[in-house]
Amino acid sequence: MSNITNKVVVITGASSGIGESTAKLLAERGAKVVLGARRLNRIDAVVQEISATGGKAIGFATDVTKRAEVETLIRRAVDGFGRVDVLFNNAGIIPIAPIEALKGDEWDRLIDVNIKGPLYGVAALPHMQKQKTGHIINMASVFGIKMFAPGGTVYCATKAAVRALTEGLRTELHSQNIRCTMISPGAIAPELSESSSDEATRKNLREFMKMAIPASAIARAIAYAIEQPADVEFDEMAIRPTVQDF
Repeated sequence: MSNITNKVVVITGASSGIGESTAKLLAERGAKVVLGARRLNRIDAVVQEISATGGKAIGFATDVTKRAEVETLIRRAVDGFGRVDVLFNNAGIIPIAPIEALKGDEWDRLIDVNIKGPLYGVAALPHMQKQKTGHIINMASVFGIKMFAPGGTVYCATKAAVRALTEGLRTELHSQNIRCTMISPGAIAPELSESSSDEATRKNLREFMKMAIPASAIARAIAYAIEQPADVEFDEMAIRPTVQDF
C-alpha cells in the first residue's frame, strides 16, 4: 500500500486535461476521488471509466465561481467517503488578450475562476482541522513566476495571486499538520490553447503549445507530492517541457 491508498481526494476542473488525468492516476493508486466540474456529462464519463477499472469515484456538477457549489462538493465528499484528505484546486481558465483590448468581462472571469475558486476551496479546511491532517494543492503556473506579454498580464496576475495564497496557507496551517503544495506547469497539452478570444493571441498560443508535454506529467508530480510521508511537504513544483526556456 502507498501513502495514496484510501485517501479521499477532491479535484475541481476534473472533467478533462490535468484534472481528469490526475483523477485516473490517483484512483489507480487506490485513492477515493471526488470530482467536480461544470460539465456533468464529462464528469459522469470520467467516473464511469474509473469505476469500470475498479476505482472509487463520485462526481458532481460544480462551478468554482459559486461558493455554495464548492461547499456542496466538499460536503458530498465527506458524506460519501467520510473525510477529505486532499483538495486539488485545479480549475482554471486562460482567456488571454492584450491589456489594451480592455476585455473587462474576461478579467472578471479570470479573477472569479483562478483566484476565487481556490479561495472557495478552503471550505475543506474545517474538515482537515478536525482530522488534524490534510493537504491543499493549488494549480498555479510558471507564468505566475515570469510575466509574458502582450496578452498575459491579467492571467499572470491571477497566477501570482495563487502563489501568494498558497504560501499564506502554508504559513498559517503548517503547525496544524496541513500541507500546502503549489503546482506550476509550463506548456501542457491539451490545456486551454484555444481559449483566447483574441486571434493573434490564439496563434501565439498554438505555437507555444507545439512543445507541450502531456497532462499525465503533471498528474505524476501531484501523486508524488501526495504520497510523501506526513512530515514531508513539497511546497512548490514547476513542471515544464525540457525545451521550454521560460
